[in-house]
Amino acid sequence: MLFNSFEFIFLFLPITFIVYFLLNRCRNQQIAIYWLVLSSLFFYGYFKLTYLIIITISIVVNFALSRVINNTNSRSRKTYMIIGVIFNILILCYYKYTDFFIDNINSLFGTNFALLHLLLPLGLSFITFQQIAFIVDSYRDGTAHYKFSHYALFILFFPQLIAGPIVQHDEMLPQYDTKGNRKIIHEHVARGFFIFAIGLVKKVVIADTVGVWANEGFANYSNLSFIEAWITSLSYTVQLYYDFSGYSDMAIGLALLFNIKLPVNFYSPYKARNIQEFWKKWHMTLNRFLTTYVYFPLGGSHKGAFRTYINILIIFFISGFWHGAGWNFILWGLLHGFASVVVRLFSRTGIKLPYLLSWFMTFQFVNITWVYFRATSIEQANTIIAKMFTPNMVAISNFFTEPHTNFVQMEAFNILGLSFSNPIVIVVGLLITLVIAFTALNSIQLMDKLKFNWGAIIYTQFMIALVLVSIYYMQKNSIFLYFNF
Repeated sequence: MLFNSFEFIFLFLPITFIVYFLLNRCRNQQIAIYWLVLSSLFFYGYFKLTYLIIITISIVVNFALSRVINNTNSRSRKTYMIIGVIFNILILCYYKYTDFFIDNINSLFGTNFALLHLLLPLGLSFITFQQIAFIVDSYRDGTAHYKFSHYALFILFFPQLIAGPIVQHDEMLPQYDTKGNRKIIHEHVARGFFIFAIGLVKKVVIADTVGVWANEGFANYSNLSFIEAWITSLSYTVQLYYDFSGYSDMAIGLALLFNIKLPVNFYSPYKARNIQEFWKKWHMTLNRFLTTYVYFPLGGSHKGAFRTYINILIIFFISGFWHGAGWNFILWGLLHGFASVVVRLFSRTGIKLPYLLSWFMTFQFVNITWVYFRATSIEQANTIIAKMFTPNMVAISNFFTEPHTNFVQMEAFNILGLSFSNPIVIVVGLLITLVIAFTALNSIQLMDKLKFNWGAIIYTQFMIALVLVSIYYMQKNSIFLYFNF
């Protein structure tokens, strides 16, 4: 069940919302928690019933281990913590990386082991990090005061179950017991609907539309011209931003309906002036997890410059491999790691680049490396990037004058009579979406500025109109990109 589906918006969400607050109104707060847990299980099982078995076993084992850690002596606690971390990593590795390792062993040693073709349970990468954090925090700080029902909701809460944000127990679990959160808060409902609407428009109207151009370009990568290669890379850069930030907006909005505040996961990352700033704004909760549970335990920046750079490369290697079982993801992560090291080294010179130059260099680096992130092979990525840096003025002219480009050959794709396979429309569309990402207030800023007056009412009506447009486009809905990771 997708956030951008009719059954979610018109059936699952209103039923879950109404029953939850009715139970709270009847002073059945614990039953209300159970209701959210069961609703989230239904939401998750809607994708595939077998997922429920895996996630249920994982939750029970992790909670049991946390109890053992909290109730045992100090000498054994670390052992149980390590067991818990290994348990979670093994589950993720089995479903996500088994075929990757088998394929590489076959290539390296000439063997012929059969691939298992395992289906990665949705959200497992996010769930794994969340449960690892809880196990480690049980060892560090103790978590014995939490009930199993609350822990289950912490993992299963449907707004952030599939693709994050990666939340921590101390920022989420206390909210479930806050007395003031047990009734409908109209301001939260208004803000929640507002940012949910923004996310829905981002996903359905922008990301899914631009994604057609990205998919077409990557599918025909060997035939791309210079300008088509740039359109392909920029299309994916736009698609990924609006898709994942749209999901995060929708998650924040849905959680607010239930008076739960999720952490911000995106904050205008394409405005960043260097790669370190980019990672403070892009997938912020992943960066927080890797910093807290990998970078700091490795010594952070307290063991000398060389060790600091190694630690940075390690966390970016993990980030790349976490995103996908492929050498292209590993290369993508390492490229960002090396860029982060270069930024640190350059900062020691005391030279400060002009704002526009540093921003432009950062964005272009991000845009180019996204090609590796999207590509199905390093060869495909290298081909597209090579074409991006092989200018051809004749090809540029032909793109706008000859009706034979890869994009014009797409199947008919018209909205309100406007052909979205027209080269002019493609270029203008990309420019508009990029300018919005570069200059406009982000969704969090817009939500925070929302005032409850006539202006807000008119603005909300405008957002409702956008939602209706989005619902129209949901006839071509697609899964969120980060569901694949």
